[in-house]
Amino acid sequence: MDLRKLFITAMLLALALPATAQHKTTLYDSTCVVMEESGLSHVINHQRIRANDFDGCRDLATLKVDYDPLSAYVEFRQVVVHHRDGSAEDVLLRVYDYVAPARLIYWGASQKMVQVGHLDPGDEVEYTTYRKGFTYALLGDNEDDKYVPPMRGHFYDIVPFWSDNPVNKKVYSVSVLTSKNLRFELYNCMADSICTVKIDSTVDGDRTIYTFTKTGIQPLKREPAALANNDIQCKLLLSTSPNWQAKSIWFYGVNEDYGSFVPTPEVQAKVNELLVPAKNEQDSISILTHWVADNIRYAGISMGPGEGYTLHNAQMNYTDRCGVCKDKAGMLIAMLRAAGFKAYAAMTMAHERIDRIPADQFNHSVCAVQHRDGRFEMLDPTWVPNVRELWSSAEQQQGYLMGLPEGADLMYTPLSAPEKHYVKITGNSTISADGTLSGTITITAEGQSDAAVRRIFNCRTAEWKRNMERELLRIAPAARITKITHTDNDRYLEHPVTITYTYTIPKYATIDGKTIAFTPLTARNFFSRAMGHLNFDATPESRTQPFADACSRLVDIKETITLPAEYKQLHFPFVNGVADPAASFGCQYWMEGNTLTFAETAMLGKRVYNATDWNCFRQVVANQKLLANTPVILTK
Repeated sequence: MDLRKLFITAMLLALALPATAQHKTTLYDSTCVVMEESGLSHVINHQRIRANDFDGCRDLATLKVDYDPLSAYVEFRQVVVHHRDGSAEDVLLRVYDYVAPARLIYWGASQKMVQVGHLDPGDEVEYTTYRKGFTYALLGDNEDDKYVPPMRGHFYDIVPFWSDNPVNKKVYSVSVLTSKNLRFELYNCMADSICTVKIDSTVDGDRTIYTFTKTGIQPLKREPAALANNDIQCKLLLSTSPNWQAKSIWFYGVNEDYGSFVPTPEVQAKVNELLVPAKNEQDSISILTHWVADNIRYAGISMGPGEGYTLHNAQMNYTDRCGVCKDKAGMLIAMLRAAGFKAYAAMTMAHERIDRIPADQFNHSVCAVQHRDGRFEMLDPTWVPNVRELWSSAEQQQGYLMGLPEGADLMYTPLSAPEKHYVKITGNSTISADGTLSGTITITAEGQSDAAVRRIFNCRTAEWKRNMERELLRIAPAARITKITHTDNDRYLEHPVTITYTYTIPKYATIDGKTIAFTPLTARNFFSRAMGHLNFDATPESRTQPFADACSRLVDIKETITLPAEYKQLHFPFVNGVADPAASFGCQYWMEGNTLTFAETAMLGKRVYNATDWNCFRQVVANQKLLANTPVILTK
């Protein structure tokens, strides 16, 4: 074989294709769903995809379909390669079934794969798959039951009408019993004709067939830190569940019937032991939440029937001391009940919006506890190991549904005040006549900012000192650190984290005759790990997509610097003040004798921001970066 000739031929074929920035194009994507009375759905998906270049050929060389054998059945029914020269080749020769790659959660998920083989740019792959079942496994009595969705007799689906590659035409069709009263809603669809989804419905006996069609789907150019695709691009939600209250009652019942939260004698004894120092109900809630957070390891191992919406029982969780979010939540609920509280399981969706149609838009399990005055408090033992909060404020503005006997509606967690997540940096320093800077710098933080700072201790104790030194050496490599003190990390619930450095930095300031120039050490984004907003590129002047930061926060900086002489003129970088509920900023320099004081305050008010918040947000980021990189100049 003449490899050189083969390579040249392939290159000519690629050059003959229309120019495109996309590696592949979906010519059509058709999904047909038939729902049975039980809720069991049969799904046939038919796609034809063209490889536009060699990267597209590589992507299509292997077809993969993920599924969970405990709750779903999948098969390839057709795989055909339509070559550029007009010939067709059936490549459904052998289907491979492998255990899917996994990390932290090992529930036996699998992949069915077909090796398509060599493709040339311009070739098209057409394939058809059949699926029955659903995503998560639940308890079942026989072979057929394992494919019936958890909320028996009901159907839901989440259909993305968006794609990372162009789609010429996408069709989604579902046939349901008319008596099921299917509800559906389109979200994030633009009004122009290109993005309009055509909706048709046909009555066929006791069934209604709904068809949704969209053409000309183009990939969205995502802006940095944009929200999840399902929050900003066109999607379709469908559900036969009448409302969220019905879903809440079902979720409550399925776990109560299974006995998920019945405390064992061992659990009761542990609760009694833990609550000896508790002074009130909030103490009790905090003690139990943090015990579960810190002592039940996050590790998902398949434990047979019972994954998904059924939470494992207290005996299993307490004995194994490991599990995923629902196991940690279930353990906490059982312990709270052992302490006399009314506690319930709840479902939420981390980092993605839950919309009003009651489709199962959940990926996370948490806990709701009812205080004696009747109010509910949300608890999340999965996200608060070594965190001073009981509910991580990285989950603010997040939807959740409690499983209550009387039912509950969909709710959203409120904004968390920036003051609850402060970063305070204080400095007291002296500049000597040769430009050496010496003094102390202290950081203290609370809430999610405390958690961000405290991550330097998430390692062996022997590495703590090196990790702390790195935070100062990152901004001042010449620093000689003579002493570091910090709060007791093992007693994190007693006080916010505080770390103090004593240091000397030779030739830090530039002194030339009557002039001195330097940047206040505290202005140089010390411990930027606790200021996630500084990861944003503040260059773009506008944006069209909403965006998210890790958490709301308050940054409060102050440094007093003793100078080697009195200076009369002060020249400092000019920044624009920002005053907006979403984000604000202010700074000051002032002199008294031979002392210069620097103060800076930045407030970031949300986790999820509208695109219209960008102007004030980016200005705060730009201001902090400017102050960190621009020296103060003083003259006599």
